Amino acid sequence: MTTNVLICDDSGFARRQMARSIPKGWDVNISFAEHGKQALESIEKGLADVMFLDLNMPVMDGYQTMEQIRVRDMPTLVIVVSGDVQPQARKRMLAMGALDFIAKPIDSEKLTELLGQYGLYSGKSGGGELRESTQDEEIDRLDVYREMANVAMGQAGEKLAQLLDVFINLPIPNVNQIETNELRMAIAEIQQKAHVSAVSQGFISTGIYGEALVIFNDTDFTNMVELLKYPSTEHVERLEVEALMDVSNILIGACVNALSQQLDLNFSRSHPIILGRHCDLEQLLQSNVSRWNKIVAVEIGYSIEQHDIHFDLLLLLPQSSMDIMFDKLVAHSEVIDG
Repeated sequence: MTTNVLICDDSGFARRQMARSIPKGWDVNISFAEHGKQALESIEKGLADVMFLDLNMPVMDGYQTMEQIRVRDMPTLVIVVSGDVQPQARKRMLAMGALDFIAKPIDSEKLTELLGQYGLYSGKSGGGELRESTQDEEIDRLDVYREMANVAMGQAGEKLAQLLDVFINLPIPNVNQIETNELRMAIAEIQQKAHVSAVSQGFISTGIYGEALVIFNDTDFTNMVELLKYPSTEHVERLEVEALMDVSNILIGACVNALSQQLDLNFSRSHPIILGRHCDLEQLLQSNVSRWNKIVAVEIGYSIEQHDIHFDLLLLLPQSSMDIMFDKLVAHSEVIDG
């Protein structure tokens, strides 16, 4: 009997990867949705006996979608597939009725094992071919970069959530392919903040190099220091620097490690540098990336709403590095069925 499978993800590249990861022997009819609203419409049409649901999406995210499925008692089995791997994200979705939770990037063998666990498929592992509806879909470079950043963002957020024992709100990464002199326009939201402090750390591998910046709004330092539970006897300036370095080390380290896993290579990292304290962001950027022409800027705005803390992780890479990364990611997705 054919199973109707719905893949709901705002990334075309992620939908493509998910479709490839489905076991060859599973008799399925696959359809796609780009956000939760489309997914609900597909469920109503009977196209989702099983749904693979992303969390971070526009229009209607995974949490909102799962809540509607629960409230309306809609007939679908939901498996969450997300880059947000925080324990609280998993707990929250399972409490709303999701069947299980799988981390991105998808592991075909783990997927097959999970499907067998719930009696959905009992055959051999191994991803399948692209279905007819996805074979002609053009691969969008920015979409590939965004999905790569989404996975890295989630792993970095999870590490920080463990340290602070809080839930980190994760956005959809903002990815721009721009000229260096256009960078200030691409990060206008960050620039609206009066004064910031930032840490920069370079990373490099064969043919690939970039800069990672963690940028704090200075007004958030007091709350962050309290959350980190530093001794109150220390000088305020020293505590702020310590908080800046600790959070930056965690975010950049986890993010770069996630990039390494996705690209199957190792990055070396330079020593972190405090670029500025209580200064304008424009001053920080002018001295740091002016040597590049075309760049890809990935902006990730983390927030801890219950503590009123907001900070940004900014990845800056020259176009030449992104071209290599694109080829590696696409090549890897093409061999998932092995």
